[in-house]
Amino acid sequence: MRPNHSHPHPDTQTSMITQQLTSFGLDSASQSVAHLLTPAKIGPRDGAGKLVVVAMSGGVDSAVTALLMRERGYRVVGMNLRLFSPEDEDHRANPCCGIPAMDDARATCATIGVPFYAINMESEFGHAVVDRFVNEYAAGRTPNPCLECNRHVKFRHLVQRAKMLGADCLATGHYAWIDGGDGAPWRLSRAADSRKDQSYVLYTLTQEQLAFIRFPLGRLTKPEVREIATAFGLPVADKAESQEICFVGNRSYADFVAARRPDVTRPGDIVNAGGEKIGEHRGLVHHTIGQRRGIGIAAKKPYFVLQLDTAHNRLVVGDRSDAAAAELTVDNVSLTSGVWDQPPFPAEAVVRYRGVPVPAIVTLGDEASRSATVSFAGDAGPVASPGQAVVFYRGDEVLGGGTIQRVTRRGERAATA
Repeated sequence: MRPNHSHPHPDTQTSMITQQLTSFGLDSASQSVAHLLTPAKIGPRDGAGKLVVVAMSGGVDSAVTALLMRERGYRVVGMNLRLFSPEDEDHRANPCCGIPAMDDARATCATIGVPFYAINMESEFGHAVVDRFVNEYAAGRTPNPCLECNRHVKFRHLVQRAKMLGADCLATGHYAWIDGGDGAPWRLSRAADSRKDQSYVLYTLTQEQLAFIRFPLGRLTKPEVREIATAFGLPVADKAESQEICFVGNRSYADFVAARRPDVTRPGDIVNAGGEKIGEHRGLVHHTIGQRRGIGIAAKKPYFVLQLDTAHNRLVVGDRSDAAAAELTVDNVSLTSGVWDQPPFPAEAVVRYRGVPVPAIVTLGDEASRSATVSFAGDAGPVASPGQAVVFYRGDEVLGGGTIQRVTRRGERAATA
C-alpha cells in the first residue's frame, strides 16, 4: 500500500534532501533543487528494500524518473525497450527508437549508478501498435499509437517482465498522477503541468496496474524536470524532445502508411454533405476528420472534413456545425475504478490528446459488451472520428474511456428526429 501523496511534510524533507545532495558532492547552487525532491513533488520515500524497474527511453523524462525513484530509496533497474528498427543506417530519422536512444539510456544509468538492460519488444510493438496504426488509417479511422503502446506494451508486457524480475513496481516518465490506496480505490489524475499532461493516453489502466505503477513526474513541470537533470549532471539534461510519432520519425504519417499500404493513395472525389462532387482528393490517408486546411478546395467559406468514405473512396466535407458530434457510440470501454454497474453519469469528455473537455452524459451498456453511449447537449459537441479515444474526466480525475466506433453528427440527429 502507498500513502496518499496529498499530505506532505516539505520542510523536514527539504532539509534531508539538501544533506543528501551535499553528500553527492554537488555544489551549493545545485542544492537549490532540494525543494523539488519532497514528497509533495515526487512522492514518499517509501522504497527501502524494494526493487523498481524504470522504463528508459533515452530522454530526460525517463532519466529523471530513474533518479527520483533512487532518491525515494528504491533499488533501480533501468530497462530500454527496443520497439522499432528505423530504416536509416544511423537511426536519426527515428531518434527515440534506435541505437542513439539506447546509448543515452545506458549513459544515464551509468551516471546515477544503476544497472541497465535492453530488451527487444519489436514483435509485440509491431503487432499491437505499428500494424494497427497502418490498418486503422487505411480503414479511414484515426488511431492513437501512444495509447496502444501504453495499453499493450508498457503496461502489459513490460509489467509482466518487471514482475518476473521480482520488482515491487514499475516506474515511467509519464506526466500523470496516481494516488489512493490504503483501502481506498486508486485514482488516476491529470499532471500538474497541463502542457505535458499524458493522462489521456493512460485511461486503460486498471486498479491492479495503478497499484503497481509509479509516475514520479506527475507533480513536476518540464522545466523543473530539466532543472533536476542539470543539477545531477545527467547526460540528457538538454536533450531535445521528440515531437513526432516515434516510429514515423521525421516523415509524415501519411507517407509511412502509404509505404505499407499503397492503395490508400488512390485519388477520388470530394463531395459535400449532399453528395455533390466539388473536387478531387489525392488519397484519403492525407485527410482526417475535422481537418480544415489542406483540403484542396477554393471556396468563400472554409470546408471541414466530415467523413472518410472508404467504401466509395470519397472525402465528405461540410460546415463546422455539421462536423460537431451529437452522440458517440463507444466500445472497449475501460473504467479506472473497475466498477461497471452504475447509472448514466456526467463527465467531461475529451476526444484528442490535450483536447478541450466537453460536458457529456455517459451511459454504459451491459458489462459484457464493454460499450457506452456518450451524449452532448446543444451545439457543444466535439469534432470526433471513429478510431479515436474518448476519455471521461471528472475535474482532473480520469474516470475511464473507450474507442469511438460511430459518430452521430448534428445533421444526422436532426434528420432522424
